[in-house]
Amino acid sequence: MKLFLLSLLAKLRKSLFFKNMMVVMAGTGMAQVIGFLLSPVISRLFSPSDFGVSGSFAAVAGVIMAGVTLGYDTAIMLPKDKEHAFNIFSLSILCTVIISFMCLLWCLIAPATANGLMKTQGAWPLALLVLSIMVYGINSSCQAWSVRAKAFKAISASQVIRSVSANGSRLGFGFLKGGAPGLIISGILGDTLASINLVRVLLPDLAAMRGRVRWGLMKGLAKEYRDFPIYMASQNVINALSGGLPIFILAHFFGIATTGAYAFGTTIISTPMGLITGALRQVLFQKASECQHQGGSLAALYIKVTAVLFAIALVPSAILIIWAPQLFTWIFGSQWQLAGEFARSLIIWLAVVFCNVPAVLFARIIRIQRFVFFYDLGLLAARTSALVLGGLLLNAHQTVMLFALAGAAMNLFLILYVGRAVMKKEGSVNLDSVRDLLIKE
Repeated sequence: MKLFLLSLLAKLRKSLFFKNMMVVMAGTGMAQVIGFLLSPVISRLFSPSDFGVSGSFAAVAGVIMAGVTLGYDTAIMLPKDKEHAFNIFSLSILCTVIISFMCLLWCLIAPATANGLMKTQGAWPLALLVLSIMVYGINSSCQAWSVRAKAFKAISASQVIRSVSANGSRLGFGFLKGGAPGLIISGILGDTLASINLVRVLLPDLAAMRGRVRWGLMKGLAKEYRDFPIYMASQNVINALSGGLPIFILAHFFGIATTGAYAFGTTIISTPMGLITGALRQVLFQKASECQHQGGSLAALYIKVTAVLFAIALVPSAILIIWAPQLFTWIFGSQWQLAGEFARSLIIWLAVVFCNVPAVLFARIIRIQRFVFFYDLGLLAARTSALVLGGLLLNAHQTVMLFALAGAAMNLFLILYVGRAVMKKEGSVNLDSVRDLLIKE
């Protein structure tokens, strides 16, 4: 067994997949460490109410961002032909421009409604909302192209740039008593600078492929990959709405400070998880698409990655379930004890979400997006019911616990269903194929 493990580690070091993942993780890890180390300072410069307003802004923006490219950014990976892929990239940017303009019209026609949802006042949040949506769409499209081009070092550098600029500006705004606007502007600044770095990867291909972007081809590809806007973009919007529900409903039943505690707790738990899932999502999608093109075993890859993620999540989850309130109070200050109480419950859900990355990606690759669309509707219904029932009958902590349990159960079902679908598509899979994949990769 020892010799097998040593052999496995030696081969992992030589694996291109492993090296690419480590490159992205290095940048993501540095970005996450910077953010985490500064969190105890930032948490003392802003109040739970500031994080509540910032979280409400992010929830509204997130719903629109989820559909800003109509899902075509994900489709960039799928065509074998580079010309087709670049036309899909152009289609993704076009969708971003159109939807950003539609958001601008909404803000001009119904500013009170937009501000009411975001718990903000004045014109500045509306301008920042449109800007953040535009930046996010461009970033998503450029990042997808960078993954296709295997420019993982550029992706890694962008993560560091985003973290340094966002957290550095949060410190500055915090000392200047910038409040919620400071938190919002800092996030947009980080995304903007990260996007500028990714555009550099695109420039050579833009020069070479510029003359090959054709309206007829774009229309044909839009039709060929129409399941992405029909199902995937809809799924993303539903998921974003589902993720933003706690912000909206907790604010309604328990106030903006409670919402801020929830938003802060979710952010802190998601930060270390993002170290792995952010890198894995990008590298695994490229690897799985390549595996499918070359006739490899998707089922073995799915089982391997999902099992490893469950193993990684086990110990940190147990620690948070036992000690989250004490850790939050000690690290971030006494005003964040409620966030620690929420974190104890949320880890039950987020640990399973951490493990469902392969399920989400492989569902796109094997094109079972119709099922996932209806699954997401069911998830939205389950989470809405949990939050509303909790708001009416329970206290804030019990409501978050009920919400977390509903999310964990639904995500576990998704992992099992997609795994079964992948195996069914290939006919069968056995443990020997998984072992061979571990040894080879």
